[in-house]
Amino acid sequence: MGPIYTDPAALLSDAGDPLVAVGDMVTYHLLEAGRVPHLALVDEKTKRSAVDSDVAEAITGFDRTVEVANPAGTLTRELLDTMRAGLDSDDTTLVDVEGEEDLAALPAVLMVPETGYVVYGQPDEGMVLVTPEAAVRERVRSILTRMDGDSDAVFDLLDGSH
Repeated sequence: MGPIYTDPAALLSDAGDPLVAVGDMVTYHLLEAGRVPHLALVDEKTKRSAVDSDVAEAITGFDRTVEVANPAGTLTRELLDTMRAGLDSDDTTLVDVEGEEDLAALPAVLMVPETGYVVYGQPDEGMVLVTPEAAVRERVRSILTRMDGDSDAVFDLLDGSH
């Protein structure tokens, strides 16, 4: 959904505000490069295995941390509500997901304002920087529509987005 970066500094030079990070390694690399994302979602896993303790311990510096349950392969209302609240807040928010945060990049693309960016990890390749332009948002809506579950309910929740 966007260019792949292996250098966090290069990614940050191209990213604006607010910045949403999805994934432990992405969040870790952005923090190591000196940037606290406005909203970050982590589950203490990378490629289905636990992240190293030094990575987990380095994910700090957020104004608030919210714990949310979100089983693998799902987007719960609690997760979506927490993401919306995090984006609407002036504070930086770390969402600690019990379960899996991978799919959160999809609604994040629809929630983030036009000035914002979403970053997610592409395993063994780097970090993908998504600009929420109209074509990308339409592609995300199409993906969400094809997923199991109540996509209309998801879109109703997202309609409050910018």
